[in-house]
Amino acid sequence: MQFKYPEVLYALFLLLIPILVHLFQLRRFEKTAFTNVKFLQNVILQTRKSSQLKKWLILCTRLLAIAGLVFAFAQPYFANRDIVKTEKETVIYLDNSFSMQSKGEKGALLKRAVQELLNTVPEEEEISIFTNTETFKNTTIKSIRNELLRLEYSHEQEPIPSVILKGRKLFSKQQNSVKNLILISDFQQNEQLSVQTDSTFTTNYIQLKPSNGNNIALDSLYIAEQDANSVKIAVVVKNSGVPVQDVPVSLYDGESLIAKSSVSLEAEKSSEVRFSIPSNKVIQGNVRIDDTSLQFDNNLFFNINKPEKINVLAINEADDEFLKKLYTDDEFNLISSPLTQLNYNDISTQQLVILNELKTIPNPLLTALRSFKQNGGSLVIIPAKESNLASYNELLKTNGFSFLQEVKDTNEKKITKINFSHPLFTNVFEKEVTNFQYPKVNQYYGLVTTAAILRFENNLPFLIENNETYIFTAPINTENSNFKNSPLIVPILYNIGKNSLRLTNLYYTLGRENTFDVQTSLGQDAVLTIAKADEEFIPLQQTTNTKVRLTTEEFPAKAGIYSIKNQAAELQQISYNFDRNESALQYHTIKNLYPENTHTTVAQFFEDLKNEQSVASLWKWFVIFALVFLGIEMLILKFVK
Repeated sequence: MQFKYPEVLYALFLLLIPILVHLFQLRRFEKTAFTNVKFLQNVILQTRKSSQLKKWLILCTRLLAIAGLVFAFAQPYFANRDIVKTEKETVIYLDNSFSMQSKGEKGALLKRAVQELLNTVPEEEEISIFTNTETFKNTTIKSIRNELLRLEYSHEQEPIPSVILKGRKLFSKQQNSVKNLILISDFQQNEQLSVQTDSTFTTNYIQLKPSNGNNIALDSLYIAEQDANSVKIAVVVKNSGVPVQDVPVSLYDGESLIAKSSVSLEAEKSSEVRFSIPSNKVIQGNVRIDDTSLQFDNNLFFNINKPEKINVLAINEADDEFLKKLYTDDEFNLISSPLTQLNYNDISTQQLVILNELKTIPNPLLTALRSFKQNGGSLVIIPAKESNLASYNELLKTNGFSFLQEVKDTNEKKITKINFSHPLFTNVFEKEVTNFQYPKVNQYYGLVTTAAILRFENNLPFLIENNETYIFTAPINTENSNFKNSPLIVPILYNIGKNSLRLTNLYYTLGRENTFDVQTSLGQDAVLTIAKADEEFIPLQQTTNTKVRLTTEEFPAKAGIYSIKNQAAELQQISYNFDRNESALQYHTIKNLYPENTHTTVAQFFEDLKNEQSVASLWKWFVIFALVFLGIEMLILKFVK
């Protein structure tokens, strides 16, 4: 038993007062015997004993009545912990990611969780609530009721360790308060769940589960085939539940239906649907399905803009036939010129310049290339067998490289080491290859670097990149190397060309860093904007003479097709889709990981928490006891002789 006001117990010293009064009334009297009343002696003795018993009974009832009143004013209670003296802090994480769209027994998981919070948490109790997108600190349910009812689903999904770290920051620094962190989520199995316990607060898990794990998602889209007349688009449809037959899949251009197909899906499998559209057609595509589970993955937006070609200038003093085969007219505008016939005015309009085995780099070309690099151009340097290293090193110095050096080793060297993580090899290899026909060179130059795309067997670099300047350390003509016959040359030079002007993809994923180029020239202080309907923002951008490089990450926030604008002029479209990580309805079994702290419903948890923190007040009982003893005293005074 505990007391809300223990200092009132000092009033128990008042019990001394009736005790002193009682002792005063029971003082001893001197006895005197009278002969004429001697026959009354037995009666007197009996009366005196009755009187003393009555006074003792009255004393006891008074003491008990006073003690009952003192205890009542001290307000005694029973509780699991000293919660009256201790301040309570409650922080709630409410997962509003897309997977919470799943239907439970009483509707969508998120909407049901919000409703139970509103119904079970006391309106005036101070709490903190945070979601993946919003934070409400030191507020009440009553104050944020409307905000919770309007809470939208988000593509952002915080890892549980990050959620716990964020929740810990919302607690005060008081050492003696009772802190409860409550995580309300479906705890989707997108990553390994590893949580470090914290002794300063208690973490409770409320795992909400859908009625079933069925979901059909439009997973991805790519161009499967392409020729002069048509483009075949492959749409990957993924099933996360039981087998389904004849799922309709529709293709729209804007709001116009242009094709329709169907697909049958096995359990936990994916399948493809292909659509054919005319080649060179500008399309604002939207692939749709109708699935009653998660809604965010029922649409897949993409767009095909007007084809843009990449400008490539090859400056040659060696055979350029391999470049003409790689940079074809359908994707590139290739200008191949001998050094002696070079038009220097062409350099500023290019996205990629290739120095093809020049013996020396003249000063006018050095100056033009410096300006070209400052404006964001890409440069490939292939040295000649007898290069003027001084002129090459002058160019390398301005691009952040160390100097080329003569190597006396004339033995044949194989190119054996590939940096598979380099962007040039994205989607090139299915796995890291260790046994293939290694290309080789006879003569090469030395260059000190810590990072290389390709290396020789002696670990010296063959191909290096820095800030979109690529340098080969050996001539690649057929007399010195068989690199032109190697399968590596195609993805390397092709991707160098494609990366020199990062044309927009079919679509991008929201929440990731996406970078692409727009071919346009901007006036002074002009900027490009990205807009859709009433939403418009200015992305991070880097402007050069011929292009603007845009980078998006935090914005936009919604999936759809957006326009890239220069003031009122619309330049092209760009599409964004939500990440499909949440489409697979697979979950952690939190009950097995944290059995003592796991709950299944919001209402039941808060009811248990209320009971745990409830106070059994006893002051009313002590008032009743005091009144009872006062009543007993009155009865004794009236009826006991």
